[in-house]
Amino acid sequence: MADYLSDDETDRGLVAREADGDNAQAYSISEISNLLKRTVEDRFGFVRLRGELSGVKRAASGHLYCALKDEKAVIDGVMWRGNTQRLPFKPEDGLEVVATGKLTTYPGRSKYQIVIERMELAGEGALLALLERTRARLAAEGLFDEGRKRALPFLPRTIGVVTSPTGAVIRDILHRLADRFPSRVIVWPVLVQGQGAAEQVAGAVQGFSGIDAGDPNRPDLVIVARGGGSIEDLWSFNEEIVVRAIAGSTIPTISAVGHETDTTLADFAADVRAPTPTAAAERAVPVRADLAAMLADLGHRQRQCAARPVALGRERLEARVQRMPKLEALLQPKAQRLDEAGERLKRGLLDRAASGRQKLGELRLTPAVLHRNLRDAGRDLAALRLAPTLVERRISDSRERLAGTVRVMRSLDPDAVLARGYVRVTGADGRTLTDRTAAGKEAALTLKFRDGDLAAVPVGAPAASPAKRPKRQSAASPGQEDLFG
Repeated sequence: MADYLSDDETDRGLVAREADGDNAQAYSISEISNLLKRTVEDRFGFVRLRGELSGVKRAASGHLYCALKDEKAVIDGVMWRGNTQRLPFKPEDGLEVVATGKLTTYPGRSKYQIVIERMELAGEGALLALLERTRARLAAEGLFDEGRKRALPFLPRTIGVVTSPTGAVIRDILHRLADRFPSRVIVWPVLVQGQGAAEQVAGAVQGFSGIDAGDPNRPDLVIVARGGGSIEDLWSFNEEIVVRAIAGSTIPTISAVGHETDTTLADFAADVRAPTPTAAAERAVPVRADLAAMLADLGHRQRQCAARPVALGRERLEARVQRMPKLEALLQPKAQRLDEAGERLKRGLLDRAASGRQKLGELRLTPAVLHRNLRDAGRDLAALRLAPTLVERRISDSRERLAGTVRVMRSLDPDAVLARGYVRVTGADGRTLTDRTAAGKEAALTLKFRDGDLAAVPVGAPAASPAKRPKRQSAASPGQEDLFG
């Protein structure tokens, strides 16, 4: 049968054999995968791809996995953790980006992918689209609601400024504050552009809020400021971490980022948005000269208000005085009546004296008149009847009052109780002694009994001189022992 087989048929068999002169080597899967990997990496070691992000996922390890696509094709991408930490924005599905890196293969799935080293937004339109999506998402959370915004303090004692310490912004703010109302300013230096700027700005705002309420370094107002620039330059103030820090600040905040036409998400989250850093300083404090003028005007108005009632009262008083009658007109009738009464009194005294003189002239004191008067007085005295009972009742009442007084005196007599066995102790001056201490201080004592007195000397008392020794001493007891021995 072999003689009738063709050459192609004789080459086919169950076991692979290498023909003579055949240089087609059989590669293993790993070998061909490695060859493909080197070929792709050598050929496409540096590429820039433009496409739309899809399936963005950040692993727990920090690596970023995504896909780049356009209308007709898709390529997977991976970005290692070290590069993701330097991303100036947060990758999201739907963003059009330009990814820079190298192409490689993934043998485990026979796929090729790009290892992204740098990722940028594909033009200003993509940046604005990302900004709008972030704004809508944060607005839906209520971070931009007008109801949560607070009023600024009228006159802050300390102002915190979050900005670059070397730029013109801080000098403009300090100069404007010095012109309007010199205030204490605490600057928290931060980067306002580039890698890490958003984290520093957010940390500064949170740092001011974390100062204790009683600490003198805690500001009453915080200004987040930066000069003008492009949308890329101001992008740090559109980062979500900055917006959330400003919205969560416990201190009223003014956002002054860029020029008047620049708008960032930090402006929506702040309590007040200022078009420029200089305008933020103007919003922060009033003008001291205007306040002084206002106080002077209020003081003037206060003095006018205090003086106005006095002036009105003086005017009313003068008007009433004009309507009052004159003093002479009020006193004239009274004076006339007084003059008339004086004249009548004078005439009455003269008439009374003349009448008395006439009666005295008519009076004749004769013995007959005197005898008549004496007889009339005797008759009146005889007619008077003095009843004895009246006198006796008065004497009886007086006797009862006297007996009551005697009883009271006897109850109060200190010697009345001597008959019952009590003794009254007196000193040299006859004063009654009621305690042992007073008796011990006396040189000599007198004991008063019911039937007489008895002299005694307390222990330790000095011997009494003959002049001070008691004269009365019982003969029945010469050499009386010490009563308190």
